[in-house]
Amino acid sequence: MNLFSHNKIQFKNHDPLDDGLGEEITAEQNEADAFGTLDDIDADTLIEHWATIAADVERSPDVFAEDEE
Repeated sequence: MNLFSHNKIQFKNHDPLDDGLGEEITAEQNEADAFGTLDDIDADTLIEHWATIAADVERSPDVFAEDEE
């Protein structure tokens, strides 16, 4: 056995979408109301979109509730 052999260990590159969410992310990106980039949307539409999200969060009573375990 040669202790000084030059064998290399190689690992496969990590795929950040290989955690089971890749298909879900792709589906969301293909939705009719999905944003491609911020260049695809004007500021007023973006403000309206986030105002809707903020209103939904405010209406959800348990969004910021801490777990009581």
